[in-house]
Amino acid sequence: MRKFLVVADDSPESRAALRYACRRAERVGGRVAILRTYALAAFEHWSGVRDEMERQAREEAEAALQALAAEAVALTGAAPELLLREGEVWPAIRATVVDEPEVKVLVLAAAVGRRGPGPLISALGKGALGWEGRRLAVTIVPGDLTDAELADLA
Repeated sequence: MRKFLVVADDSPESRAALRYACRRAERVGGRVAILRTYALAAFEHWSGVRDEMERQAREEAEAALQALAAEAVALTGAAPELLLREGEVWPAIRATVVDEPEVKVLVLAAAVGRRGPGPLISALGKGALGWEGRRLAVTIVPGDLTDAELADLA
């Protein structure tokens, strides 16, 4: 089964990517996978404090994933696959693509306005990938499309 991988962060663009991926997966009989990362605590002095910070970061990331999962279910009627990884986003994307051969499409949404396309798309343009021999389609949708426009594109 073809999976559409969406990277979940707190940007409005990630919601646009999710909505597009849901519509596209529904149309072609695929599935959506939502990836969320969380940062490791850089607090070195007291391990108990560091552990608590990491626990809180993980809980926040899990809550964000659950909220996006509810949105995906509302759009498609199917539960998405939820992926939670520690660390930076690009290594997490790379590891997910390498570990999950069903992932065929990475769906990103571009930021709008003067901010530029966003950090993920900027890194993509700089060749920050490396799929270790995997072929992967990357779909970039404008981050300011309405639900109707996204559904029409999908």
